[in-house]
Amino acid sequence: MRAFFLAVPAALTLCAGLTACSPALDWREIRPEGSGAVAMFPCKPTTHARKVQLAGGEVLLTLYACTADDTTWALAFTDLADPARVGRALDELRLSAAANIGAGAPRTLPLAVEGATPSTATGRVALEGKRSDGVAVQEQVAVFAKGTRVFQATAIGARLPADGLEVFFGGLRAP
Repeated sequence: MRAFFLAVPAALTLCAGLTACSPALDWREIRPEGSGAVAMFPCKPTTHARKVQLAGGEVLLTLYACTADDTTWALAFTDLADPARVGRALDELRLSAAANIGAGAPRTLPLAVEGATPSTATGRVALEGKRSDGVAVQEQVAVFAKGTRVFQATAIGARLPADGLEVFFGGLRAP
């Protein structure tokens, strides 16, 4: 009987240790409805849509987002219906993300999105700034297009997990 009582705390300690080592990010493939894209999210995203001004016109921007491991992961998209507005829209999305956190100079990072339409405005940047409440944040933003659909993928948090960033941005596809 005494051995049983000694084994229980050891088992609980082992379970707690295993739980602490379990990944905080539970990756899953998401195919946002109406986007034509595929993305990897570390949590189940919720969906929001609102009208915004982008590239000289009003569009319905749809956002899939979730928070895991103190980082918010998001994919926003819209269809501009006019190929002439795509480059401008990608630039505006990137600049808007930087302005939202008062970021300094961006650091350019590699981005390869399978199936994306080639554009000089496509890219990924790392930003540092502050939230509206003054808390310092890191943000990485990728913008790309597939035809007239434009996308903005974002990870933002106090400290971004390097392995999670590679899964998130590496999992973007526009088949």
